Amino acid sequence: MIITGRVWKKKNGKPEGVHVILMAPDDDSAVRRALESLAAEGYAEAELDQIGEMQEEPDEEPHLSAYQGALEGEVSIVTFDEPI
Repeated sequence: MIITGRVWKKKNGKPEGVHVILMAPDDDSAVRRALESLAAEGYAEAELDQIGEMQEEPDEEPHLSAYQGALEGEVSIVTFDEPI
């Protein structure tokens, strides 16, 4: 599964875009695992927008590595600058 949204290291700080890639039996479990992992990585806030199933392996990094990590049971977090 892939979950998209925004995260903040500090409340009222600069947002970063985020893609969380993971394996989960259902949407609720995926969201719960994603939020737990984001908190463990030090993110103070998260706003999740969409969740969906990945239909195929990504072609490019860093999503390819994140996808491989998810297949191995990891919760993979990819962050990027949020467009203004």
